[in-house]
Amino acid sequence: FLALFGVSVQTGVIMLEYINQLRARGGSIEESAIDGAVLRLRPIMMTTMAALMGTLPIAIGFGAGAESRRPLGLAVVGGLFFSQLITLFLTPVIYVYMDKTQGWMRNRAVLFRTKNAQLKQQS
Repeated sequence: FLALFGVSVQTGVIMLEYINQLRARGGSIEESAIDGAVLRLRPIMMTTMAALMGTLPIAIGFGAGAESRRPLGLAVVGGLFFSQLITLFLTPVIYVYMDKTQGWMRNRAVLFRTKNAQLKQQS
Protein backbone atom coordinates (compact mmCIF):
# COMPACT_ATOMS: atom_id res chain seq x y z
CA PHE A 1 0.00 0.00 0.00
CA LEU A 2 2.78 2.45 0.86
CA ALA A 3 4.68 1.74 -2.35
CA LEU A 4 1.50 2.15 -4.39
CA PHE A 5 0.67 5.40 -2.62
CA GLY A 6 4.23 6.67 -3.13
CA VAL A 7 4.23 6.01 -6.86
CA SER A 8 0.80 7.61 -7.28
CA VAL A 9 1.69 10.75 -5.34
CA GLN A 10 5.06 11.06 -7.05
CA THR A 11 3.57 10.97 -10.54
CA GLY A 12 0.86 13.48 -9.62
CA VAL A 13 3.34 15.91 -8.05
CA ILE A 14 5.69 15.65 -11.02
CA MET A 15 2.87 16.41 -13.44
CA LEU A 16 1.56 19.38 -11.44
CA GLU A 17 5.06 20.80 -11.05
CA TYR A 18 5.57 20.60 -14.81
CA ILE A 19 2.21 22.30 -15.41
CA ASN A 20 3.28 25.10 -13.05
CA GLN A 21 6.54 25.52 -14.98
CA LEU A 22 4.62 25.83 -18.25
CA ARG A 23 2.32 28.42 -16.67
CA ALA A 24 5.33 30.39 -15.42
CA ARG A 25 6.53 30.62 -19.02
CA GLY A 26 3.31 32.41 -19.92
CA GLY A 27 0.93 29.67 -21.02
CA SER A 28 -2.74 29.59 -20.14
CA ILE A 29 -3.94 27.10 -17.58
CA GLU A 30 -5.72 24.93 -20.16
CA GLU A 31 -2.77 24.83 -22.58
CA SER A 32 -0.36 24.14 -19.73
CA ALA A 33 -2.47 21.27 -18.41
CA ILE A 34 -2.78 19.65 -21.82
CA ASP A 35 0.89 20.12 -22.69
CA GLY A 36 1.96 18.94 -19.25
CA ALA A 37 -0.12 15.77 -19.52
CA VAL A 38 1.15 15.02 -23.02
CA LEU A 39 4.80 15.73 -22.26
CA ARG A 40 4.85 13.85 -18.96
CA LEU A 41 2.99 10.82 -20.34
CA ARG A 42 6.14 8.87 -21.22
CA PRO A 43 8.01 9.32 -17.92
CA ILE A 44 4.89 8.57 -15.91
CA MET A 45 4.17 5.47 -18.00
CA MET A 46 7.75 4.29 -17.60
CA THR A 47 7.63 4.67 -13.81
CA THR A 48 4.29 2.90 -13.52
CA MET A 49 5.26 0.12 -15.92
CA ALA A 50 8.46 -0.56 -13.98
CA ALA A 51 6.50 -0.94 -10.75
CA LEU A 52 3.81 -2.94 -12.56
CA MET A 53 6.28 -5.36 -14.10
CA GLY A 54 7.92 -5.81 -10.72
CA THR A 55 4.66 -6.89 -9.10
CA LEU A 56 3.22 -8.82 -12.04
CA PRO A 57 4.89 -12.12 -11.02
CA ILE A 58 3.20 -11.87 -7.63
CA ALA A 59 -0.17 -11.16 -9.30
CA ILE A 60 0.20 -14.13 -11.69
CA GLY A 61 1.24 -16.30 -8.76
CA PHE A 62 3.25 -19.40 -9.63
CA GLY A 63 5.06 -21.60 -7.17
CA ALA A 64 4.63 -22.71 -3.60
CA GLY A 65 2.41 -20.44 -1.51
CA ALA A 66 1.41 -18.35 -4.51
CA GLU A 67 -2.29 -18.47 -3.66
CA SER A 68 -1.64 -16.48 -0.50
CA ARG A 69 0.36 -13.76 -2.30
CA ARG A 70 -1.85 -13.43 -5.37
CA PRO A 71 -4.42 -11.04 -3.77
CA LEU A 72 -1.62 -8.67 -2.79
CA GLY A 73 -0.22 -8.70 -6.32
CA LEU A 74 -3.63 -8.16 -7.89
CA ALA A 75 -4.34 -5.25 -5.55
CA VAL A 76 -1.03 -3.57 -6.37
CA VAL A 77 -1.37 -4.12 -10.13
CA GLY A 78 -4.97 -2.85 -10.11
CA GLY A 79 -4.03 0.10 -7.94
CA LEU A 80 -1.16 1.07 -10.23
CA PHE A 81 -3.40 0.88 -13.28
CA PHE A 82 -6.15 2.91 -11.59
CA SER A 83 -3.73 5.53 -10.28
CA GLN A 84 -2.23 5.83 -13.76
CA LEU A 85 -5.63 6.71 -15.20
CA ILE A 86 -6.36 9.20 -12.44
CA THR A 87 -2.95 10.86 -12.71
CA LEU A 88 -3.04 11.26 -16.47
CA PHE A 89 -6.67 12.21 -17.00
CA LEU A 90 -8.29 13.43 -13.81
CA THR A 91 -5.48 15.36 -12.09
CA PRO A 92 -5.03 18.02 -14.83
CA VAL A 93 -8.80 18.52 -15.08
CA ILE A 94 -9.18 19.00 -11.32
CA TYR A 95 -6.19 21.36 -11.35
CA VAL A 96 -7.79 23.55 -14.02
CA TYR A 97 -11.13 23.64 -12.18
CA MET A 98 -9.44 24.45 -8.87
CA ASP A 99 -7.49 27.28 -10.50
CA LYS A 100 -10.67 28.72 -12.02
CA THR A 101 -12.50 28.39 -8.68
CA GLN A 102 -9.64 30.17 -6.92
CA GLY A 103 -9.82 33.03 -9.43
CA TRP A 104 -13.58 33.27 -9.01
CA MET A 105 -13.25 33.36 -5.22
CA ARG A 106 -10.53 36.01 -5.44
CA ASN A 107 -12.78 38.18 -7.64
CA ARG A 108 -15.67 37.74 -5.22
CA ALA A 109 -13.45 38.76 -2.28
CA VAL A 110 -12.33 41.90 -4.10
CA LEU A 111 -15.94 42.75 -4.98
CA PHE A 112 -17.00 42.19 -1.36
CA ARG A 113 -14.21 44.43 -0.03
CA THR A 114 -15.04 47.24 -2.45
CA LYS A 115 -18.75 47.09 -1.57
CA ASN A 116 -17.93 47.15 2.15
CA ALA A 117 -15.63 50.14 1.64
CA GLN A 118 -18.37 51.97 -0.29
CA LEU A 119 -20.97 51.26 2.42
CA LYS A 120 -18.60 52.54 5.15
CA GLN A 121 -18.00 55.74 3.18
CA GLN A 122 -21.74 56.31 2.73
CA SER A 123 -22.51 55.94 6.43
